Amino acid sequence: MNLNLGDFVRFVDENIEGTITRIIDKDTIGVTDANDFEIPVLASKVTLVHGEIPEDNAVVSNRQSVVTPIAEFKKEGVYLALVADQHSAAVAHFHLLNETSFQLLASMTTEKGGTYKGEFAALIPAGSAKKIYSANMGDIQLWPKFNIEVLFSTSANVEPPAPLVYNESIKGKDLSVSKVEIALLKQKGWLIRLDEPEPQIDMQKLKDSFK
Repeated sequence: MNLNLGDFVRFVDENIEGTITRIIDKDTIGVTDANDFEIPVLASKVTLVHGEIPEDNAVVSNRQSVVTPIAEFKKEGVYLALVADQHSAAVAHFHLLNETSFQLLASMTTEKGGTYKGEFAALIPAGSAKKIYSANMGDIQLWPKFNIEVLFSTSANVEPPAPLVYNESIKGKDLSVSKVEIALLKQKGWLIRLDEPEPQIDMQKLKDSFK
């Protein structure tokens, strides 16, 4: 059985149920019950009650989205969003948000201690979001580095921007700002913009600074 952070499970041999808040190793998980007590248990000793509907991240659809009129075409707005699980605040879910009119062909690989793992690869339609990773909120210092690569595509007569590459580790300071309402996810969380526009240089001010 494939278990993930945020899944709601019930113990097979005991009258206990809760949310998976930690993957300890390949055989053991941590389950947090209604009293916020995390219990280590063998994965074979729990059964899945309900969880998020899995997405087939390995298959990329060739379906084209509805073409947006050029006058309304939105060229910017790619974000990494971090929200807490709806059942347990101890679990963090990372989503890629596409607020542009492009389709995004995105992939993410994590790196920790020289070990790499492909976590996500899929097409993200315009105006949508996809979950790409989950982690324990209390283990932020142990989170791996994220390597996210994004290609832009559209059937409209619009020049796509250069491929986007984000290769960073999420730090505590990134979460020190206030949460914001994330419309695509219908909950509050933290946003990191991945397609930050290049700063515009005011040539007049630059000249004045040398005077």
